[in-house]
Amino acid sequence: MMSQWELLKQLDTKYLEQLDELYQNEALPMDIREYLAHWIEAQHWEQAATSYSQATILYQNLLEQINNQYSRFMQEKAFVSQHNFKKYRQNIQAVYGEDPVQLAKYVAAYLKEEGKILAKVVVDQQAPVGKNQPMESEKQQDIEQKMMHLKSSAQMCEQESTFLEEQQDEFDFKFKTHQVRRQETSNYNDAQLTEDWKTLQIMLNKLDSSRNSFIDKFSELLTKAEKLLDILVSEELVDWKIRQQKACIGAPITVSLDQLENWFTVEAECLFQLKRLLKKLEELGKKVTYENDPFKTKIPALKERTIKLLSSLIKSAFVVENQPCMAPQTKMPLLLKTSTQFTVKPRLLVKLPELNHLMKVRACIDKNPPNGKGYRRFNILGTISKAMNMDELRHGGLCADFRHLQLKEQKSGIGGKGSNEVSLIVTEELHIISFETELHWQELVVKLETSTLPVVVISNASQLLSGWASVLWYNMLCNDPKHLLFFSNTPAAPWHQLSDALSWQFESNTKRGLDSDQLSMLAEKLFGPQQNYADSSISWARFCKENLPKQNFSFWIWLQGILELIKRYLEDIWNAGHIIGFLSKQREKILLKTKPTGTFLLRFSESYRDGGITFSWVEHLPNGKPKIHSVEPYTKTHLSNISLSDIIHNYNMIADENVPEHPLLYLYPNIPKDEAFGHYYTNSEPGLMNHKYLKTKLIVVSERPPTAVPSTERLESLDMDLYDFPLSDSDLIQLLETSDLNQP
Repeated sequence: MMSQWELLKQLDTKYLEQLDELYQNEALPMDIREYLAHWIEAQHWEQAATSYSQATILYQNLLEQINNQYSRFMQEKAFVSQHNFKKYRQNIQAVYGEDPVQLAKYVAAYLKEEGKILAKVVVDQQAPVGKNQPMESEKQQDIEQKMMHLKSSAQMCEQESTFLEEQQDEFDFKFKTHQVRRQETSNYNDAQLTEDWKTLQIMLNKLDSSRNSFIDKFSELLTKAEKLLDILVSEELVDWKIRQQKACIGAPITVSLDQLENWFTVEAECLFQLKRLLKKLEELGKKVTYENDPFKTKIPALKERTIKLLSSLIKSAFVVENQPCMAPQTKMPLLLKTSTQFTVKPRLLVKLPELNHLMKVRACIDKNPPNGKGYRRFNILGTISKAMNMDELRHGGLCADFRHLQLKEQKSGIGGKGSNEVSLIVTEELHIISFETELHWQELVVKLETSTLPVVVISNASQLLSGWASVLWYNMLCNDPKHLLFFSNTPAAPWHQLSDALSWQFESNTKRGLDSDQLSMLAEKLFGPQQNYADSSISWARFCKENLPKQNFSFWIWLQGILELIKRYLEDIWNAGHIIGFLSKQREKILLKTKPTGTFLLRFSESYRDGGITFSWVEHLPNGKPKIHSVEPYTKTHLSNISLSDIIHNYNMIADENVPEHPLLYLYPNIPKDEAFGHYYTNSEPGLMNHKYLKTKLIVVSERPPTAVPSTERLESLDMDLYDFPLSDSDLIQLLETSDLNQP
């Protein structure tokens, strides 16, 4: 595994300059840091900085390491390096010979500053994605540092195991030599044998101490790994799953798994490294053992902890990256229709590039359904078993991409919907698709299972909007992915949550969500006029089941009708911000009455199930009183023939003596009409090739009612603002000649 020093050397120039500045004072020569990198990082310098005895041992060991490197330079005939290391050894002896603690403090400080440089790299690489980014970067930085420390500690364990093996080999060699000497007593007297035995006893005591110390450090390392895994699983993964729920209902947030995959992979690599290390220690214990040998008494428990940690990590790393979805353009994940294909993709967040075992993933539905005879059961059709493959886009990540699955309802046996104890309608039934597989890797066998968020299954298109309302409500209010009876006792939705979700519906289907004024109008429609809607809540029934006052459709159906109208006919001018849209008539009058004559705005009708849009403009009468005109709303029937921009462009009002007026001049608040809509006007079509017909265009005309302009005397007697009844122009779309007959 790469050392911290090797990571530092790969950084960009600006970070290398910081590293160069760090090593300017020569308290620890950079050459020594370079050649002894792994050994230096494997020592406990911070502990030695508070212990004279430990500092003395590290000081002596450092001199020994320098001597060893000096010998290598002699063999390689590297004269300059040999000269430098001789000088370094002399300087260290002169400076730290009487104060080895100071050496430990310096080295510990250097390593800490190096860690800060690496952490700074992580922070600098984080791209800002929103107002909460600084807090997220700080949290990610903390996890990155913990990951780096875990990797470094695992590497230190590996290094110390090598020293431990060398110590054991030395004892083993001398012990066997002693045994041979005992058999050749003629050459050695009892005093020599006794002295040898004392030496062996001292060596064994040191070996036992080293083994116990190593076991303690290993146990501490597993504790760190447990805490880090808890952060990944209980915090980061949970947070990602909540964000995925919000993204499913349109929230504009990232749900990339790349960062989590990197973290899970790093910890898995460290744990597999420790698992291999334990196997090595078991082999060492078989070669040399003794009474109360910690390798015999403690390694089994450490092995069990390591395997348990690995199993827990890998099980948690099996997730559903892409939730079930029919055609992506529907933008309604988690809503499935029987006999209609859908896609879904589980993913393993641990990269195993050398995996040679075929991992087959099998899909099933409703492993643990609620009790009740009326609860529908389904079969999954299509290829329900797929092998996990390397995802090239993920640089080696494993996933199983199910692309052509379908659901088919099982024929019910005894009973029916009426006997269902749960008593849920079709669009409130929740179902879960599960995935199972098994991992075989480095003598570890782990059964894996994950499942989707609850899905709603409909059988015909008429249930689409009701089903999507259920998906929205569940994922807005519930974070329990197994709560299949959520709609048996449906909670109300606080307005602060619902308002976000409603805005997401528009933002995910267009490029513009709802602003605070538009949301306030919707809140007023639901709750009536209030100063503040922060504490308001709406029931599930009132949201999508009960009809609006004086209407034959619910709030949800009305809102979806408007959204569909925008998507099909109004998206350009909606994205441009030209449609105020959600506005009461009272608020409309307040906005327009102080504006110049001809100022108009666009708002959605409150009385059309499938969506309607109207425009209203202000006219100031001779006595200065404002009068608001509104046309009858345009629906998909009108807009499928002529665009709203063209309607606004060519709109006329016929006044006295059939003289046309152009009443629309400025889009609220003060944008000239052609400046706002000119980009969207339809160009005139060329005449037909046979020149037998007049070229024509569709325009919209309203006829000013005879009483629309009262006399001056009448106006002066009014003490209130004037508001016209809607002008009907739907039957006055006219074909006007735009050219003379062409000559034959």
